[in-house]
Amino acid sequence: MYPFLSQLTPGFYSKLNAVCDIAVLAICYIITATYVGGSGADIHLVASCAFIGTVWFLGAAITRFYDPWARRDVGDDMALLVVLLFGLVVVLDLFGLMLPEGLPMPRPGRFLIVSTPALVALRLMVFRGLYASEKPEDQVLIVGAGVFGRETSMDLTHKGRRNVIGFLTFAGQDAKIKLDAPVLGSTDDIEQILKHHVVDEVYIAGNPTKGPEIAAAMQNVIKICERFGVPFALPAQPFRFDRAQPYDQQAVADGYLHYLSIKPQRYQMALKRLFDIVASSLGLWVLSPLLIGVAIGIKLTSRGPIFFKQQRVGLHGKKFSMLKFRSMVTNAEALKDKLMQQNEMSGPVFKMKKDPRITAIGRFIRKYSIDELPQLINVLRGDMSVVGPRPPVPSEVAKYESWQRRRLSVRPGLTCIWQVSGRNEISFEEWMYLDMLYVDNWSLVLDFSLILKTVPVVITGRGAS
Repeated sequence: MYPFLSQLTPGFYSKLNAVCDIAVLAICYIITATYVGGSGADIHLVASCAFIGTVWFLGAAITRFYDPWARRDVGDDMALLVVLLFGLVVVLDLFGLMLPEGLPMPRPGRFLIVSTPALVALRLMVFRGLYASEKPEDQVLIVGAGVFGRETSMDLTHKGRRNVIGFLTFAGQDAKIKLDAPVLGSTDDIEQILKHHVVDEVYIAGNPTKGPEIAAAMQNVIKICERFGVPFALPAQPFRFDRAQPYDQQAVADGYLHYLSIKPQRYQMALKRLFDIVASSLGLWVLSPLLIGVAIGIKLTSRGPIFFKQQRVGLHGKKFSMLKFRSMVTNAEALKDKLMQQNEMSGPVFKMKKDPRITAIGRFIRKYSIDELPQLINVLRGDMSVVGPRPPVPSEVAKYESWQRRRLSVRPGLTCIWQVSGRNEISFEEWMYLDMLYVDNWSLVLDFSLILKTVPVVITGRGAS
């Protein structure tokens, strides 16, 4: 299970493809629906379009239709598109049976005749060409700089899905073989490499049958990956076969078995990402009057930009720009060093209840977490999730102990257990343990329960400063 399975669509062009397909399907549905007068018809069409988008997204996630590196030829691509369309029509028919009579519903044949050519043309004429320029998002480290490691790198690079950032050598292994990425050190350096590089997965290209030293080094790499929460992959077969093949070839498609430090829940993660997209889009639309009002208030009461853009650390150490409404003076970062002795939080995090850098309107929007609302844009972009550990700044991550970095093994979020447990009233150490509790026990039920608990905390401003 790869990290990108937590997203419905990896890559910018695949996201754009998915949005365009949903828009086309919604337009085709409205065009081919039989319009019947009566109250509720317009509401029904809107609800039906939302339902179509949900069903299409789930089907595409299961079949990996928008995976830009699936390497399907044109025939396979078109066949999969038609299968998804027929599946959508079947679900729509079942959906129509549960609706009252008189509401507009398209005829299946007419819907297919209109939507199929539109989706096929979009895929063939636009997005298959754009996918060829899609760069891999996943960064991998290969442990082992021998023939096995080189072949692994060539295979990953050829398939286009992953970018090899470098190799680590086993003890006594000379990296004399021509490699397509630099040698970053030996297996003894694995911890430092994971601290200073973005690594989505570690491929351990070693054979434990070649000696106890290799086996011990592989075991050490596994332990460190588990501590950091970084996914890793082990060779599926340390032996060579003349005729025998794996019973399930898909399980070892690249010759490796993949392991996660969190419970793999592929479909729940797909639903989580779908919820993030819908919730952030709806939130930005519904809260737009408040967002505009706050923006005007900030501009009228203090000098400087409306938004504060700060670099934060996300999934597996990837950096991104997190958006907030500006609640402090423009030179707040420069003043931070002078106030460091008044820090009221333990660990690398800086917090002050009466921070002199906060503006008048800033104190109000921070108390009720209104300053965090622009992060709905980060959620929509995929940098963050609605629920997850808060994204730290790079300077904090640099001071993390190795076990604390495991909180980076899930996508950061707007709210988590810490937000509903007192926020600034608890210590840094307790905060980290609460985040680990979330990482180890994640489920959709937990996410929704935290969202419900967050609402009263935000309304009352409990624990905020």
